[in-house]
Amino acid sequence: MTTLLVIAKQPLPGRVKTRLTPPFSPAEAASLAEAALADTLTAAARIPADRHVLVLDGEPGPWLPPGFVVVPQVRGGLDVRLAAAFAACAGPALLIGMDTPQITPELLAPALRGDGHDAWFGPAADGGFWALGLTAPDPALLLGVPMSRPDTGAVQYARLRAAGLRIGALPVLRDVDTADDARRVAAEAPGTRFARLHTELTAGTGVGAPSAAGPGPGVSA
Repeated sequence: MTTLLVIAKQPLPGRVKTRLTPPFSPAEAASLAEAALADTLTAAARIPADRHVLVLDGEPGPWLPPGFVVVPQVRGGLDVRLAAAFAACAGPALLIGMDTPQITPELLAPALRGDGHDAWFGPAADGGFWALGLTAPDPALLLGVPMSRPDTGAVQYARLRAAGLRIGALPVLRDVDTADDARRVAAEAPGTRFARLHTELTAGTGVGAPSAAGPGPGVSA
């Protein structure tokens, strides 16, 4: 039984995308997070998996499409929460975060087909990772991996290699942490809810201009 996991946080002002403030207000940052989550879930819903699961910190809202089972995140660090999500899967599973509204079903499909690989890894531009697929989910592959650091992705990938897994590569994507990330992702995926909202919020403000902001963490929820 294949499972598509989306790990996310309820998009409430002051709780999500705090690194977008400033220049965005907490309410605007939360609305961008909600748009990113809605885009992510819409794409995920179109993936041919046996189960679609939202692993959520908080309560579901109108942004949740039909067909998803909602389960609460466990307490603990992000490595513990990711490990617990995989532990609840009885077969191949692919986990993604809520920060990559530019994903498409075509991008994700190979990771659930397997294609002869034991794992799939999607590195993030900030040094983290935006996707992790495991043919035989093992929580030990994630527990103890330091999260929200520039080397998170490298450490996680090394953990997979050390386990002797055959790893398939997903493309490098930028997740949305900073205003510069938001500008770049909106430009990459102009047809998304995220891009349309970003355009509305930045029209005539100069917020969408390039900046020298540094990288943020990787997968977050």
